[in-house]
Order: sequence, then structure tokens, then C-alpha cells
Amino acid sequence: MTANRRAAGKPWTDAAREMVEALAPLDARVAAAMASVPRHRFVPPELADEAYDDTPLPLGVGNATISAPHMVALQLEWAELAAGQRVLEVGAGSGYLAVLAATLVRPGGRVLGLEVERRLAERAGAVVRELGFADRVEVRCADGRAGAPDRAPFDRILVSCATPEIFPAWRRELAPDGVLVAPVGNRWGQVLRRLRRSPAGDRVEDGPPCLFVSIVAPAGPYK
Repeated sequence: MTANRRAAGKPWTDAAREMVEALAPLDARVAAAMASVPRHRFVPPELADEAYDDTPLPLGVGNATISAPHMVALQLEWAELAAGQRVLEVGAGSGYLAVLAATLVRPGGRVLGLEVERRLAERAGAVVRELGFADRVEVRCADGRAGAPDRAPFDRILVSCATPEIFPAWRRELAPDGVLVAPVGNRWGQVLRRLRRSPAGDRVEDGPPCLFVSIVAPAGPYK
């Protein structure tokens, strides 16, 4: 865990820079994005002084958390984000990763975050607007397992919750040359998996073990 608490009164920009330096080596574009986004705005106010520590933090709704910065960085690096891409995030939670992704796909790119917990979706949407990202980021309260067929196809799909499988809707909504990154496994542990689509067929790579909060399904059957 990095020790750059904001309690000492340092500006958030210094805390973010120190966080990024502690995570090195990082892709230069990912590092710049993480240094430019105020992570403390995405956590409950009482946890703001811990926002730049390399640890997940609770969001105060169910078991939802904001992922540790090192895992966020890994997700972003594995997604290989570039300007103009259309991105779907499943399990948007606080909205932090969605805003970082939007930073990495500008100019011309857009991010849609799906969050099943209405309180989280509304809170994330408010922060997105307050930080000036409303033209590039939308947070929608929805069952992430079904994706967003009205906005497909997506160049990149990032799943920010543990999933037992890569759901059929995500495969359908991924662009022909798209990339999907998801923590696949059960609630006790997952592996970060990357599915890369190509004319020769899907290629799957498994990365490091990880531990995400399990995907939440709303009441009623999944179709």
C-alpha cells in the first residue's frame, strides 16, 4: 500500500503523481491519465484521505468497491485503448475507470458504463458531470450481463466485476477486431482474461490472478 494520504494537506495532484510513481512501470498514457483524474472524487468523503493508497475502498453500497489503482492500471493496459474507440464498462461502480478510459480514447471516443445498483449509477453519473466528462461518458443503471445492444458494437469491453463466464451478449456486442478484458472465476478468486477478436477467430489469454466483487444480478431471470 502506498503511503500518500491526503491528510497531511498535500494537493491531490501530488498524491496522484506519487500513486502513479509507486505503480511504475506503467504504460506512459495510462500513467498520465491516472495522474490527471482526482480519484478522491470517486470515493465516499470520509475515505478521501485513503483514495491514493493502492488498495480497494468500499463505496458504501452493498459489497461494491473501487478497485485498487494497480488493478485499474492493469485493466487499462490490457484493454489497449486508443483514440476514437467505443468502450463498454460492465460494473461501473464509482465511475473512476470509465473516466480514465474516456481520457485514453479521446479525441472522438466514448464510454458507456453499466451499473446495476441505482444509487451507485446516479452517484457516478453526478461525478462524471461535475468533472466535465458528460460529453464522453454515460453511466446507465442496467443489468450488465445483457450489455448494451442499442450502442453496440464496442471496440473494447471492460468488465469490472467477477464473472463466471464471458456472457453471450458481450461476445455479440464486441466489434470484429475488438478486445474484452474480464476477471473470470468465482467469488473466491478469478483470473484476468483477455479475449481478442480477429478474422482468424477469438484468441484468449489469461493474465494474473485477481479478486473482484462478484457481478450482481437484479431480481428476475436473465435472458
